[in-house]
Amino acid sequence: MLRNFINEAGRLRVQEGSPDLTEQLVWVDLIAPSTDEQRALGDRLGIAIPTQEEMEEIEISSRLYKEDGAIFMTAILPSHADGDDPEMRPVTFILSGPRLITLRYHEPRAFKTFPVRAEKVPMGCDSGESVLVALLEAIVDRLADILERAGREVDQISRAVFRYRIDKPTRSRDFQAVLEDIGRKGDLTSNIRDSLVTLERLVGFLGQATLQLKSAKDMRERIKTLSRDIRSLEDHSSFLSQKITFLLDATLGMINIEQNAIIKIFSVAAVVFLPPTLIASIYGMNFKYMPELHWDLGYPWAIGLMILSAILPYLYFKRRGWL
Repeated sequence: MLRNFINEAGRLRVQEGSPDLTEQLVWVDLIAPSTDEQRALGDRLGIAIPTQEEMEEIEISSRLYKEDGAIFMTAILPSHADGDDPEMRPVTFILSGPRLITLRYHEPRAFKTFPVRAEKVPMGCDSGESVLVALLEAIVDRLADILERAGREVDQISRAVFRYRIDKPTRSRDFQAVLEDIGRKGDLTSNIRDSLVTLERLVGFLGQATLQLKSAKDMRERIKTLSRDIRSLEDHSSFLSQKITFLLDATLGMINIEQNAIIKIFSVAAVVFLPPTLIASIYGMNFKYMPELHWDLGYPWAIGLMILSAILPYLYFKRRGWL
């Protein structure tokens, strides 16, 4: 699938059909293209558009390079990031002369929102380079929104761990659910950080390319600002990762405390019921001659003695503050 965008007074407008290589054409968005579509567009532009396998290469030289007068840059971007399990896949940005070509096999949110906004508001999208910078700004804004949401949810988990109140003594926390939430937030933060790292390398490479291309000064300033924004988001993601690690350790500590409390209850119960059990065992022996065997008050005496032997250890533990 191909989407073509032309420049109209700084706005983007969708052009139907196959791309017409005019001066107005500034952006061609390839969405899971077929081999024929990919080859045909590459032949018209005089470049070799990378395949999906080449996009997934992890070497820097495979993601950031120049070839046939075009600049190829690949970053890992999330889609379906409203939940905790985003789809992380590569997106390739190609600057070929005055045009931007994007190649992707999933649907990051910025690729939906940016064209709609650029169609309504003049954003100076008069070249492929300006479209690329504006699109990268939208992508960074989206990543910032994801980290902000993750931060709020981590705060909710923190309150659940440290400010939990038990209304009933028999009620306990579902620590398995808490650990699962922490794990999901950790995976989400890690994925976003990986995406930011690839974007930081891409923006650095783009900055060097704009110097060689002698781009406008305001464009270079926007790229520098974009790089600073990415670094600040990386710092924020590192902070969230540290907080998630702390919450994981704290939750495991809470599990140990709750387990110790349960074991303490069983230990106290065992000690409290041990003397009555001993008394009942003594009077349950089947010897022929026992002093209290034919005593009329033998049964009340044994019951009272068992109750007293259970109360005394309980009062002792209570006084020592062990309960």
